[in-house]
Amino acid sequence: MRAQFVLSEIGVGLRRNLTMTIAVVVSVALSLALFGGSLLMRDQVDNMKGYWYDKVNVSIFLCNKADAESVAKCAKGAVTAQQKKDIEADLKKLDVVQTVSYESADEAFKHYKEQFGSSPMAGSITPDQMQESFRVKLKDPEKFAVVATAFAGRDGVQSVQDQKGILENLFGLLNGMNWVAFYVMILMLVVALMLIVNTVRVSAFSRRRETGIMRLVGASSFYIQAPFIMEAAFAGLIGGAVASAMLLVGRYFLIDHGLDLAHKLNLINFIGWDAVFAKLPLVLAVSVLIPALAAFIALRKYLKV
Repeated sequence: MRAQFVLSEIGVGLRRNLTMTIAVVVSVALSLALFGGSLLMRDQVDNMKGYWYDKVNVSIFLCNKADAESVAKCAKGAVTAQQKKDIEADLKKLDVVQTVSYESADEAFKHYKEQFGSSPMAGSITPDQMQESFRVKLKDPEKFAVVATAFAGRDGVQSVQDQKGILENLFGLLNGMNWVAFYVMILMLVVALMLIVNTVRVSAFSRRRETGIMRLVGASSFYIQAPFIMEAAFAGLIGGAVASAMLLVGRYFLIDHGLDLAHKLNLINFIGWDAVFAKLPLVLAVSVLIPALAAFIALRKYLKV
């Protein structure tokens, strides 16, 4: 097969169907940008889970005098010094526990003032209304149930709270957004495949005379089909390149500059450039393989010579 002939046929096909080729490029670019974005979003969620779960504490809040009057679990009164010692000792005996720290009511009040000092409610809160607590660092954040089961109904314990549950709501929202992007990507990819199939059909029909002659002189099916397949692959590659550029610009604009989320949301450990560059080869490979495969399947059915 002469490469020059194949390349010339590719150029002819792209020029004859320029509008549809542009439509293919745009749809492939958008679908693959969403594809790459969904992969990066998944990496971001996993990265955030690894970062935040490592900082998650289980909080065991102890009964105070106010709780003894209003909370059923504290009906026996405020926690005693002996109960606190027993709770701390039993916590340290658990294999799932890494560290245990105690926070007094005064320390809790101080932290409250630091975080919510500007709130109108802050002036009405007094130290004796704050709860003492044990902050428990687990070796595995998934083992929260072990601590909750052991201490939830214990005398002197008002409640056992897992900070992981709060984070799960955030991660659930992010995962939901990721799935929406994935489904939109599937829709755009279907549109791109339909455009590719239609473009190949039109191109094959417009060149049916040439392909008929090639068949008569003994050209193989692959020799006849190759220009059409390479046209689709080339258009897809352009779309993949555009999608890759969109991912790079998106990372640069959203995180490093423009919106500058890396500095505005410094509590979030954003994925780095290495994660973005790692996805680009996959995006480019998909941009070539899927259009080429779609063209091959379309040609088997619609190329009549």
